Amino acid sequence: MAMVAIMSNGYSQQTKTDMANNNHYTFALSDKVEHQKVEFKNRYGITLVGDMYTPKNRQSEKLSAIAVSGPFGAVKEQSSGLYAQEMAERGFITIAFDPSYTGESSGEPRYVASPDINTEDFCAAVDFLSTLDGVDPERIGIIGICGWGGMALNAAAIDTRIKGTVTITMYDMSRVNANGYNDAMDAEARYKLRCQLNAQRTVDAKNGYYTRGGGVVDPLPEDAPQFVKDYYDYYKTGRGYHKRSLNSNDGWNITSSLSFINMPLLAYSDEIRSGVLMIHGEKAHSRYFSEDAFKKLKGDNKELMIIDGASHVDLYDNKAGVIPYNKIEAFFKENLK
Repeated sequence: MAMVAIMSNGYSQQTKTDMANNNHYTFALSDKVEHQKVEFKNRYGITLVGDMYTPKNRQSEKLSAIAVSGPFGAVKEQSSGLYAQEMAERGFITIAFDPSYTGESSGEPRYVASPDINTEDFCAAVDFLSTLDGVDPERIGIIGICGWGGMALNAAAIDTRIKGTVTITMYDMSRVNANGYNDAMDAEARYKLRCQLNAQRTVDAKNGYYTRGGGVVDPLPEDAPQFVKDYYDYYKTGRGYHKRSLNSNDGWNITSSLSFINMPLLAYSDEIRSGVLMIHGEKAHSRYFSEDAFKKLKGDNKELMIIDGASHVDLYDNKAGVIPYNKIEAFFKENLK
């Protein structure tokens, strides 16, 4: 086990990384960057664990930095790590982190999500990056994937230190939990859902533990929608499976949905003054989340990019070669300066 040393800023990191030896990553670790485990706390006292990627042979000048998280129900060894590593190869200091209550991060009870706490997770990552000796605190951006795309926009609305935000195949978790896909759920259906979720709270209280909702359906039904098949192909196969990923295994606590139903995200997204780049697949079932969220944004430093022929999951790991890394790099170089 690698030793953990306390850094001068009070955070911790491994002095000898054992990432490759003791952890499974769904992508190949690059020899072009340095890899380190790091820990930092959010303002609720939860310890977040991340992987830091630093360009090799960098000069002494301070660099721009990017914090990455998502997809919703994934861990840092999946998509977020891939994006963080790629951006580090392009000259940024990056961290991919596990959100509160998931992965290697702390927080009890386990496997619960919160629009407030998970937005704070991004702000805590900015705290961490702002104190690193090698980072220019005026040049920090974030990338949010899937459900963490919504959290990223929410963070950008509250945290003026964030100078650029990229969302990838974004979900608005409040909207989908309260309204269902394509806003198909009306008030009566939402009331029935509340009844079910609160009945589950009683069951959990009696049992003394929280019932999990199940990850991606397995075995896969023959009549499953295409987007469910896409999720299965990523989370349930060697392509993207990870033992700590909620989507790969038993999923979130069922009652996590309650907080999203009652507390909408993106209430102040129209007040984001920093740059925003939203990227979504043309064929993604979730495309409308990005299109509608983009309509709220103001200013000439906002852009929506639709990738021809790409599905939601195609943007997780670049299986189809569709992730526009050059565009993302150019966006951050323009906005983090």
